[in-house]
Amino acid sequence: MIMRSPKRFEPLPSEITPRERYFSRREIIAGLAGAGLAVGAGPASSAERLKYSKNARLSLSEAPNSYEDITTYNNFYEFGTGKAEPAERSGRFRTQPWSVTIAGEAEVTGTFSLEDILKPHALEERIYRLRCVEAWSMVIPWVGFSLAELIRQVEPQGSAKYVEFVTLADPKTMPGVTSNVLLWPYVEGLRMDEARHPLTMLAFGMYGEVLPNQNGAPVRLVVPWKYGFKSGKSLVKIRFVEKEPKTAWNIAAAQEYGFYSNVNPDVPHPRWSQATERRIGEEGGLLAKRRKTERFNGYETQVGSLYAGMDLKKFF
Repeated sequence: MIMRSPKRFEPLPSEITPRERYFSRREIIAGLAGAGLAVGAGPASSAERLKYSKNARLSLSEAPNSYEDITTYNNFYEFGTGKAEPAERSGRFRTQPWSVTIAGEAEVTGTFSLEDILKPHALEERIYRLRCVEAWSMVIPWVGFSLAELIRQVEPQGSAKYVEFVTLADPKTMPGVTSNVLLWPYVEGLRMDEARHPLTMLAFGMYGEVLPNQNGAPVRLVVPWKYGFKSGKSLVKIRFVEKEPKTAWNIAAAQEYGFYSNVNPDVPHPRWSQATERRIGEEGGLLAKRRKTERFNGYETQVGSLYAGMDLKKFF
């Protein structure tokens, strides 16, 4: 068991924004009350609330998208390539029980229940942009904690230069993994300094509630200055390695998806421009006025120094 003294925090009882309707939720992981997660099982009319503090320092001042926007327009290829398919096809996906394996070049390795990982940590809400390579964006209130906190606990060895993330690939409940669109399981990776940056987050909820299946339940990565495909969903393994990991989209199409995948309006996708983006949910739909894409998704002040001296068109 990973042990550490928990931080103090105050729960926020209020909703962030209203939403029109709720979706059938996943089975809530038993035994997580110590981490502020309510316990339950089976479908319900509303998801379970979390206890968390609000991190204003790491949050945007922009208003979040609606809950419906965020839960009905998703990229989650394990459930299909269509934007509506994750919500439509993830009802059979179950996250109880759930464990995450810590492996590779670290002092603390093994397989840990989600309760073990959550218990020492206070959850906090952060409002982040999500920018996808298809040139659409959202603003999402995630609930979780910095990945750096877990990294400190497991004590990576000096030889560990990268962190590899492996997601679940279950053909029984994830119909998309029977396709050959990607090499399964889905694998992503970060350089160690990227993984340790305070903005890099392990998310367990959003909108103050546990993650819905279609958004990466029960635990996912969030790296807000990179394109959304870097933020792996439904994580089952975190591995500390010496060499740059082979990642799913880079293996599938290296000319289109680089390892770094930092949001950059000056580096177009081979089939479309990244100079502008469409904010999902804005009036006008597909015809809504597009906005200029910000370098590093608007987080350049916080993360630009990580790439000082690098040619960002070469290391895209």
